[in-house]
Amino acid sequence: MKIKFSKYQGTGNDFIMIDNRNHDFPLNNHKLIETLCNRRFGIGADGLILLDQNDKSELRMTYFNADGKTSSMCGNGGRCFAAFARQLNHKDNSIYFEAIDGEHKSEFTLANPLTVKLKMLDVKFVEQQSDYVFLDTGSPHYVKFVSDVMHLDVVKEGRSIRYSDQYKEGGTNVNFVQSEPDRLIVRTYERGVEDETYSCGTGVTASVLAAVVAGKWNGENKVLVQTLGGELAVHFTRVGNGFENVWLEGPATYVFSGEFEI
Repeated sequence: MKIKFSKYQGTGNDFIMIDNRNHDFPLNNHKLIETLCNRRFGIGADGLILLDQNDKSELRMTYFNADGKTSSMCGNGGRCFAAFARQLNHKDNSIYFEAIDGEHKSEFTLANPLTVKLKMLDVKFVEQQSDYVFLDTGSPHYVKFVSDVMHLDVVKEGRSIRYSDQYKEGGTNVNFVQSEPDRLIVRTYERGVEDETYSCGTGVTASVLAAVVAGKWNGENKVLVQTLGGELAVHFTRVGNGFENVWLEGPATYVFSGEFEI
């Protein structure tokens, strides 16, 4: 059986996208997903995303990490999902879809490259400790502020936190953030990928909100964020110890299409 796919990337965070409305893809075959995401023996990606429909014929996103396991929300993946849905003749300027953490709205800016704004869920609580901030933006994120993020061993430091006694059971993503006057610089170690990725949408979102809570950002309610793969922006409204109207904005780029045989 042959299955068609498209490859998308959002600031270097790349995904295999599959239209699964006919339910052809063996979603319980985690070894297959891991192989497809492998950069030497498969297509290569940080994750695989299925586009499906729920009982109400609304779009549904199912996300798998590169280890083949289903995972929590992926912000860049959600933006690429919206761009993929638009490719499949969803011509509206906004698309609603269901993900593991609830319903999301996406909006498009018709430019080259295509820019996608994704509405994230409200964040009700942020845990602030003396040397880190922890919060959930659809996925759990540990945020640590550093002075020179580009010379940090992100894999070594991130892995030590991700597999610490505090987090090893459920895992956490780990973000290292450098605050600049006009932007944040963020590097992320992602669980499931178990490596540094070029960008992480929920991590960028978490880093911005953590910076506000920690007093590392006192500017506008739109923050530019530099990642290894490019620039993103996060919009937000602060409400008490939480946040509403949180949007993640950035490019979502089609790379190529193909097919593989099971």
